[in-house]
Amino acid sequence: MKNYLPFFKKLATKTRSFIGFPKGESKIMRFCRLLWWIIGVGLVSIVLFFSAIAFNWFGFFGEIPSLKALENPKTPLPSVVYTADSMEVARYYSQNKTPLKYEDIDSMTILALLATEDARFANHSGIDAEATVGVILALLKGDNRGGSTISQQLAKNLFKTRSEESKGKLGNAGILSTVVAKAKEWITAVRLERSYTKNEILTMYLNEVTFGNNAFGLHAAAKKYFSTSPDSLEIHQSALLIGLLKAPSTYNPLRNPERAINRRNTVLNQMRKYKYLTRHLLDSLKKLPLDLTVFYEVAETGNSTYYKNHVTQKLKNWCEQNGYDLYADGLEIYLTIDSKIQTHAEEAVAKQMPILQKKFHEQWKGLVPWTDSNKKPLEDYIENAVAKTDYYKFLVEKYGKQSDSIQILLEKPKKMTVFSWENENHRKDTTISTIDSIKYYKQIMRAGMVSLDPYSGHIKAWVGGLDFEYFKFDQVRQAKRQPGSTFKMFVYATAIDSLDMSPCDTILDTNPIIRYEENGEQKIWTPHNADWTNTNRNMTLRHAMGRSINTVTAKLTEKVGWTTVAHYAKKMGITSPLAEVPSIGLGSSDVSLFEMAGAYSTIMNGGMWQEPQILWQVKDKHGKTLHYFHGESRRALSKESAWLMSYMLKGSTQEPHGTSLGLWSYGVLGHGNDVGGKTGTSSNFADGWYMGVTRDLVTGVWVGGEDRAIRFRTSDVGEGSKTALPIFGLYMQSLYADKTSGIRKAPFLEPSVEIKRRYYCPTPTYERYPEKDSTEVQEIVE
Repeated sequence: MKNYLPFFKKLATKTRSFIGFPKGESKIMRFCRLLWWIIGVGLVSIVLFFSAIAFNWFGFFGEIPSLKALENPKTPLPSVVYTADSMEVARYYSQNKTPLKYEDIDSMTILALLATEDARFANHSGIDAEATVGVILALLKGDNRGGSTISQQLAKNLFKTRSEESKGKLGNAGILSTVVAKAKEWITAVRLERSYTKNEILTMYLNEVTFGNNAFGLHAAAKKYFSTSPDSLEIHQSALLIGLLKAPSTYNPLRNPERAINRRNTVLNQMRKYKYLTRHLLDSLKKLPLDLTVFYEVAETGNSTYYKNHVTQKLKNWCEQNGYDLYADGLEIYLTIDSKIQTHAEEAVAKQMPILQKKFHEQWKGLVPWTDSNKKPLEDYIENAVAKTDYYKFLVEKYGKQSDSIQILLEKPKKMTVFSWENENHRKDTTISTIDSIKYYKQIMRAGMVSLDPYSGHIKAWVGGLDFEYFKFDQVRQAKRQPGSTFKMFVYATAIDSLDMSPCDTILDTNPIIRYEENGEQKIWTPHNADWTNTNRNMTLRHAMGRSINTVTAKLTEKVGWTTVAHYAKKMGITSPLAEVPSIGLGSSDVSLFEMAGAYSTIMNGGMWQEPQILWQVKDKHGKTLHYFHGESRRALSKESAWLMSYMLKGSTQEPHGTSLGLWSYGVLGHGNDVGGKTGTSSNFADGWYMGVTRDLVTGVWVGGEDRAIRFRTSDVGEGSKTALPIFGLYMQSLYADKTSGIRKAPFLEPSVEIKRRYYCPTPTYERYPEKDSTEVQEIVE
């Protein structure tokens, strides 16, 4: 030790020399000089420390929010989807927030926040010196308590100052990293105070904080716990919500009601402390129960979910191309859907389907309702359906494929809520086995419906099924089924446009024999009419189409060429693969309701195919329009041909024995109102279609089973004129009756060009024939 004494003496001498202690100076003066020197060095060190953090020297401390970031803070906001008439139908979010304005917040909520979190908020500039000193003294005593101001908490929450992305090289340096994070919050808080008013800071804070149970922001919290809005909160409700901010999980009122009440009462006591409440009011509020009215938000509800997948994919593509985050940028997205028209469409389906379901059960009573094309019961149909279920796969994984336990569990009855038309909410509690539940659902008839503005392509209604909770497959766009006679329209459009034929041209109604080659094999096709009879008379094209005569359509297909029919169908919007065979005009290829509605719109739109659109426009979070959506368009028919085809479509409601005459019973025909349409039925009555056109709307309806094995037994129930047409009739009937729907009875538009071809050739009324629309035909292959 003696060896080091000279060194320490020398060091002390140099220190006195550096500080500047004069020789002979008193000890008191030396102490004062040393104290001032320490204070000076400390202040310089503090300035250097905060400067180093503010400018992130050498990347040690991590980035701090810039002034630009402070002025435009990036907080994740949900993108909200609205109908064209501003009804909310969906949200995309990582955090489901709804931004509030200061005037939307009840004043007692503000006072509860100030009393509990930052009583001197109005008097400081981001840092509460008194509270900071109090925290330091408390820490020295071993008492760990918070002292952050609301501005500091906002800085922490809004800019994630303690996240991994905000840390620098010293991010994991223990207590030093905590000190650095705290310093960054102080700096950010001061900058926030300079950039925003006190009211704006309070509003931002209440929009940003979490209240637990996925309630982000005050708006979501008020809705979650009390099913109300922030400006309607009672004092005790505000106190509960503010109390949650300290520890949302600890004071969760759903799991820990007693703790939640105690914490609420603590907030109320704080409000009394700062004279925001009277003693009498405090006592009465503390006696109140939690008074929760919990709102459980379901992510996917209602029939809007049927088109949500289609909307989501289109939005994701647009956001990716334009640099937006669908789940965080707070976009306002407007669809073309009209909520009133959508409601009428859903109600029409819901009104007709129970009637059809009853008829289905009556027809198959005591019989096996799943059959092959020869109407014979399908073996192993239910067994194959069971094998596709997730429950069966789970049992196989657990017990092995050959285990008897699987069959026992599949046949074991259990409580279940099933879809049913018996109740208004379409729910029925029952006890049923897994196998029997599959049999039950297989027999439920399905339906789909889409309606659009033919001139803009805007989809006004989209009913993808009966109930998304139970039937998730979308019958509008996902499903592809044989369209039956609705596909005949393409044959007549091809003839009128490519061969300049007219509605008055005639073809003999006799059974044709058509020879053709398919896949290198020579074949013969001999189609017949649905009722197996012929008039043996020449029929005008309009009359033949109006009555859905198979023989005339087959002959016309041979005349124009089935390849040409396929070409026109694609020009008019059909994108599904089409078999170029003689039966193409009778709907032998599967297509979607979505495609067919777009194709029929081509006729009403003067021959221009307009891609059906469900997205209308996107706005940013400030309401500025970012983009209007416009689909593809192309000319598919001449204007004259399109007008002649619209006249042809009216034939089913005007020609003798037209297949759409059933619409008279719904009051939608006559009185100067034009309605056109085409019925369709696939073989064995597996699919019923109706394509209806009016001045304002083109609508497609499909009715059928889950698959082609489920069908009606006879034409008097199973044809499109008996299944799908009534839904269209109910739909238009209710739309016309609703004076707020914007849909009025009106004639079709007058032609915009000179019509040079003859088209007015009324058909005399012959003896009555059965009105059939089935495309069931006889095929003979040689």
